Amino acid sequence: MSAAAEYPVPETERALIDEFLDAAWLGEGLSANTMAGYRRDLAIWAGWLQSERARGVMQADRECVQAYLAFEAGRAKAATLARRMASLRKFYRHWLHNGRLQVDPTLDLHSPQRIRPLPKAIAETRIEALLGAPDAKTPAGLRDRAMLELMYATGLRVSELVSLSLGQIHLREKFVQVLAGKGGKQRLVPMGETAADWLARYLKESRPLLIAGRQLPQAFVNQRGEVLTRQGFWFIIKQYAAAAGIAAHQLTPHALRHSFATHLLNHGADLRVVQMLLGHADITTTQIYTQVAAARLKSLHAEHHPRG
Repeated sequence: MSAAAEYPVPETERALIDEFLDAAWLGEGLSANTMAGYRRDLAIWAGWLQSERARGVMQADRECVQAYLAFEAGRAKAATLARRMASLRKFYRHWLHNGRLQVDPTLDLHSPQRIRPLPKAIAETRIEALLGAPDAKTPAGLRDRAMLELMYATGLRVSELVSLSLGQIHLREKFVQVLAGKGGKQRLVPMGETAADWLARYLKESRPLLIAGRQLPQAFVNQRGEVLTRQGFWFIIKQYAAAAGIAAHQLTPHALRHSFATHLLNHGADLRVVQMLLGHADITTTQIYTQVAAARLKSLHAEHHPRG
């Protein structure tokens, strides 16, 4: 049973909600979905307040709001809770500015933080199986092995990989010059000996056969000699993932990128280094990977330590 059904809303409270929504619609031109969201959130609040505190919405105080949020925290997701808090804040600010209230009961109350899901890193043994899945004796298989090795070695986004031009690859120095990605900023990413060797083989042996004399700046092409798309990349990789025993839900658009970052941290890499390699402008974006690495360390400790 929904909260709205558990706590019926008195008509007097509905009238106040309607009055607020009319003013919000006239003043801001809110969409129908936004209006419906406000109405639902405020109706749930008004019903709970009347049933649990015997008060109307205009008699609510800070303690009421805190108690309501504590009640909802046990049944609603953090994102839903944050949205409901935003609805209450907007509702009470309207009546404060309107002169009908002297004190805003939501003042200085912080919205619950939305919990970000941790990236899912693929186990190193599964990554090894994935890298070995393509048949490198064929032109397409050699291309696929080179792509996988490069992605895992550099943490490139798929969009950065498929748009990578020949001029951005520096095999002698063993790095790639990434120009795409968020913000359009340039970064230099080392690729390692193994990835460089596979990439060199692809560019020398396989790519000339695939492009069949065409002139294309992009490094990776499909079997028709055209630029490989993001969709084409994932169609190819999903087949190898299945062969490597990687579940479909694990192979997200950033699976190899997440694995690259997490495995680096698990092996002792500095967070600032990982930040630069991933191209994150803000290190707080990178710090979520430390949680993944820490979780792995805790599980290893619990499994192997005598007092785990």
